[in-house]
Amino acid sequence: MKYNQLGNTGVLVSELCLGTMTFGGNGYWKAMGELQQNAVNDIVKTAVDNGINFIDTANVYSFGESERLLGQAIKSLGLSRDELVIATKVRGRMGEGKNQVGLGRFQIMQQIEGSLKRLQMDHVDLYQIHGFDPITPLEETMRGLEDVVRSGKVRYIGCSNLAAWQVMKANGIAEKYGWTKFISTQNYYSIAGRDIENEIVPMVQDQHMAILPWSPLAGGFLSGKYTRDNKPEGDSRRLEFNFPPVNQERAYDIIDVMQTIGEAHGVSVARVALAWVLAQPAVTSVIIGAKNTDQLLDNIKAVEVSLTNEQLEQLDQVSGNPKPYPQWMIQRQSSDRLGAYNFTPPSIVVK
Repeated sequence: MKYNQLGNTGVLVSELCLGTMTFGGNGYWKAMGELQQNAVNDIVKTAVDNGINFIDTANVYSFGESERLLGQAIKSLGLSRDELVIATKVRGRMGEGKNQVGLGRFQIMQQIEGSLKRLQMDHVDLYQIHGFDPITPLEETMRGLEDVVRSGKVRYIGCSNLAAWQVMKANGIAEKYGWTKFISTQNYYSIAGRDIENEIVPMVQDQHMAILPWSPLAGGFLSGKYTRDNKPEGDSRRLEFNFPPVNQERAYDIIDVMQTIGEAHGVSVARVALAWVLAQPAVTSVIIGAKNTDQLLDNIKAVEVSLTNEQLEQLDQVSGNPKPYPQWMIQRQSSDRLGAYNFTPPSIVVK
């Protein structure tokens, strides 16, 4: 297991992060998984025993049950809190009340208290907004986050599912007032979903932030279970819960190439898909979830898969998206400055 810097901080996190969306299984989240305490204990122990020190949850996962199960697992297993980097999120609806959703200061202050109580902790290491709140000014959100940092209940802040301009605006506000800035962004990123390469990835590299990809197996579509000859059917989660959305025909082309590469390495398609995300230069820690320890161990072994340059090129060709405007124009106009087309500038003679 390798450990990477969490954005522009001195914190080191494992290149794989344990996601906990499979914990609990209440209501809407039942489709993700229904793991209860004993199974959760096994999953957490397996992750930590294999070098994972970074665990991600959210208040809205099973409406608090995921946080509760995780906190109890850490306590029951006797794990050192100081050796773990714990992340959770705020934004989603946590009740029927008018103010039990969103990113107002009211909600942020209320929800950090609830998360800490369920986790049985006095602080979280990374507190992330789970999305954009269209009716709350970013100034209010960033001030609310600053307050929970100053209170000692939060060490760092991050965001998830925001557009690049929203991240930059939020961090610009924070810089203007001397508040805490986002150090990370959590986004959907898989070999079947490379949209963030257009705006998010360049922003993160420029700002020295961390990218924490969620759903690197595209909601299980890249798990190896599905091919053109074995499409989702019966009680498959993909039939009832097509999330994140996947262009299935295009994904089958990618899976065909991954199968060949997997056979060459003697590994599963899922490991190849995870290895591809791990190989992307902007990625800090890839979030993986599991419904059992065997699945988790198979995913963890993706860190042992070293794809060759030729294999990465094959995967890039089958999965790459056409660049939208203005990205293709920026690339074209940059060629004479970056040498993309072996451009040789004229000699400058100083007399």
